[in-house]
Amino acid sequence: MGMPMYGSNKHGDNLEQFSKALSDSKAWNPGSIADGDEEALEITVTGAELGDFVLSSLSVDMLDCVLRGAVTAADTVTLVIANNTGGAIDIATGTAYCLVVKKA
Repeated sequence: MGMPMYGSNKHGDNLEQFSKALSDSKAWNPGSIADGDEEALEITVTGAELGDFVLSSLSVDMLDCVLRGAVTAADTVTLVIANNTGGAIDIATGTAYCLVVKKA
């Protein structure tokens, strides 16, 4: 099996799942997060289903924290910031973005 061509996956299909992606955003002020703690935000994304893929980002510096996202219920994406930096941090107010890619 050779390398996939640009715009194709290993099965030779194009990456059309991204053209069907859903997205939304929401203002978020995570505030102070102690070391070992997490802060969560729910975003309504109409059409999101359990098992769909989620890409997430935040418009401000994450200060070495980890941001992850998952569809946690129909039409609901939950983003979570995890602080494992060794100390308390205070992430500035920003905009949280999520992109939901439908499972094939």
